[in-house]
Amino acid sequence: KIELREEDAYDELGFSFSTWKKWTILSVIFIVQTSMNFNTSLYSNGLAGISTEFGVSEQAARVGAAIFLITYAFGCELWAPWSEEFGRKPVLQMSLGLVNVWCIPVALAPNFATLLVGRALGGLSSAGGSVTLGMIADIFEANEQQYAVAYIVFSSVGGSILGPIIGGFVEAYLDWRWAIWIQLIFGGFAQILHLLLVPETRTTLLLDRIAKKRRKSGQSPNIYGPDELEPFFERFTFKELLWTWIRPFRMFLTEPIVLTLSLLSGFSDALIFMQIQSFALVYKQWGFSSVQIGLSFIPIGLGYVIAWISFIPAIRRNKAQRERNPDNDHAQYESRLWWLLFTAPCLPIGLIIFAWTSGGPPIHWVGTMVGSAIIGIANYSIYMATIDYMICAYGPYSASATGGNGWSRDFLAGVLTVPATPFYTNIGGARHLEIASTILFAISLVLVCAVYAIYYYGPVLRKRSPFAESLASATKLRDHGRRRPAAQFRTR
Repeated sequence: KIELREEDAYDELGFSFSTWKKWTILSVIFIVQTSMNFNTSLYSNGLAGISTEFGVSEQAARVGAAIFLITYAFGCELWAPWSEEFGRKPVLQMSLGLVNVWCIPVALAPNFATLLVGRALGGLSSAGGSVTLGMIADIFEANEQQYAVAYIVFSSVGGSILGPIIGGFVEAYLDWRWAIWIQLIFGGFAQILHLLLVPETRTTLLLDRIAKKRRKSGQSPNIYGPDELEPFFERFTFKELLWTWIRPFRMFLTEPIVLTLSLLSGFSDALIFMQIQSFALVYKQWGFSSVQIGLSFIPIGLGYVIAWISFIPAIRRNKAQRERNPDNDHAQYESRLWWLLFTAPCLPIGLIIFAWTSGGPPIHWVGTMVGSAIIGIANYSIYMATIDYMICAYGPYSASATGGNGWSRDFLAGVLTVPATPFYTNIGGARHLEIASTILFAISLVLVCAVYAIYYYGPVLRKRSPFAESLASATKLRDHGRRRPAAQFRTR
């Protein structure tokens, strides 16, 4: 029995799909990822209706938003190994189907407990970027995937603000249950689109199919795919599965690079979900309606667009730098964080602007929106740059490194959703809104400083890391003309 390797069937794998086919797949994944993140935020526009119907406080109703995000953080990690074993398409279809199914008991909930259970199961069923961004590694070589990563990262952050933008209209004109029905409609559309337009991309599964085809045709009677040579229970034991699930958390706690960049990325994302709660408090001072409060999230989206566009020349510059310095570790790894040195400070800058323009009249509300746009630039840039760096720095372990990043974003966002409103209302007396955002500004300063430390001292930190050091062997294989295994990674 001879194993069929990637280089033996390269022209039939995802890497050799046409440019048009690759970007069609990415565009569908863009919609799928947007729909998943849309589910995390639209719920908040139904808080008033949920509170009235079930006789709970709005603060208690926020638990439904928090529990979805928290279980989402763990769900993404649970789905990842199954997509590598059974394929991206069936696992993502199952995830999308379950998320859509769990919308129904929430929309029809006769009591608050049913609503919470449905939200928890919906979050746990969400595969998120553990599968969607993993598909990029199936169809793009490591040195070519930065533009694709930038594209999908935009769908991830953009989906989170699409919820409140649309939710403002839902809150004003529809019953709260429509916030859930709209999620189901969007999710159903995304699932059908994925079913019809996206083929299987997982390399090992494609190699199995190609090997079977060659045996059947008589072309290569002794050729077998990688998963055919080893029984399922030997290559996917409970111990291996448990280790796969634990590794992201272990790296999060023990790797300084992963911990620092994940906290920076997680804090930045959690800030958006805290703002979903604080915007109502801030903009009601100017008499904004629910629709206008929803539209006030558009500046954050504008910041995302600006950041996304700014990364195009930054990626081009980075590729040229890596090609000029193939033996320079800093050029190959830390140079990917170069643009973040200029965009990460937008987080504290945007926060302090938002903080001291959020006190209401006579200050004009446009000041807060300028601050929000600058925060948006930082949030996108931090997510994009940290994901890109971790994929490169941790090689075969990039799935776990970026898994810690994504888990941090989802978990922190969920945990901070419930205390967000008390935080903004109970701190600082008369200046409570300004003081609360100023505290976030101070925290962000510390985290942003860490970006510069990793940029300049990253090589030293990587040499002390057993995970990052494993990349050396893969690099040697590449230098001898062999392809490295495609790294798998995730993001929410």
